[in-house]
Amino acid sequence: MARKHKRPVGGIWRMDETYIKVKGIWKYLYRAVDKQGKTVDFVLTAKRDMAAARRLFDKAMTANGAPDKVAMGKSGANKAAIDEINAGRAVITVRQVKYLNNIVEQDHRAIKRVTRPILGFKSFRMESRP
Repeated sequence: MARKHKRPVGGIWRMDETYIKVKGIWKYLYRAVDKQGKTVDFVLTAKRDMAAARRLFDKAMTANGAPDKVAMGKSGANKAAIDEINAGRAVITVRQVKYLNNIVEQDHRAIKRVTRPILGFKSFRMESRP
């Protein structure tokens, strides 16, 4: 429902993952934000692998189109997902520079600050809602 009112995002994305508790079990929250810090999309998953990163990119590109550039950490799984996407589509420039991802890294603090007092989310369904 909220997606139809979402404003367009920029063409340069920052992508990263963090972990949060859902029903007492640690899960990975993959997130992509644009250059201004607006959330492009997110995916909550049990594993930190190429398939999870690919799900995030597929979901984000379906809703927002393909980015021009993506900045990410040194994770091999994330890079492999982008390489797989680049093999079949237009080229997305990947930048794996340590400090380019600071926008999304700092935004993890806000997520942790919200989830810590409530001791994690009580259900997987409630966390995966936009």
